[in-house]
Amino acid sequence: MGELTDDRKILEARIEALGPWFQNLDINGVKTAPNHFLGDYPSFKWQGFKESIPEDLGGRSVLDVGCNAGFYTLEMKRRNAGRVVGIDSDPLYLRQARFAAERSGLDVEFRQMSVYDVEKLAEKFDLVIFMGVLYHLRHPLLALDLLHEHVVADQLLFQCLQRGDERVGDVEEDYDFSEWAVFDRATYPKLFFVENRYASDPTNWFVPNRAAVEAMLRSCGFAVECHPEREVYLCRRAERHYAVEPPPGIR
Repeated sequence: MGELTDDRKILEARIEALGPWFQNLDINGVKTAPNHFLGDYPSFKWQGFKESIPEDLGGRSVLDVGCNAGFYTLEMKRRNAGRVVGIDSDPLYLRQARFAAERSGLDVEFRQMSVYDVEKLAEKFDLVIFMGVLYHLRHPLLALDLLHEHVVADQLLFQCLQRGDERVGDVEEDYDFSEWAVFDRATYPKLFFVENRYASDPTNWFVPNRAAVEAMLRSCGFAVECHPEREVYLCRRAERHYAVEPPPGIR
């Protein structure tokens, strides 16, 4: 009993040393962020849409972009994914992720990399996870374009913080230059810019409403297959609505 207690104390000390943790993982019975302001995050979120991912991924390859401490990365490996790679720009999160994978006995690769650098991976993945990242980016459409172009072979699992009206209204193909009123509609796709901070986080740059999220996904070539939970979308790679390069004369 004393030996087990000592092992737990060593584990708790190691987890504390790797903190602070944003994801509340369960590592051999020890929670990494038990007092998270969102609760048991992201586990409670996962419970709401996990049925949209096959319990047996049958060896499909997975890329987790902005993997944080690796919650979703490890869940995909537990579901019999083949090659699984997690990337994040924060070295602290990657140290946490590697520790969690080691303690779980799961073979997952983690690399320090920005979403803007995914071309360097030089491979495409059957499933790309892009959860809780878009609103932290100064160039959100560029990120989606790069994912579509370089790493998404089939499906994209997407989530983004949303605020504003949750209805999605009809939008015409074009509007005259004199049209102003459409932009005042609560249901029109809107991307709110955060100049300073939101939720005390200086990396929260853009917060879309639901209509904007869905329009951005379509524009970047992702067809929504299902919307299992608020903010969460499972998409299939499709054709872009618009070219990445602007039309001639517009630079």
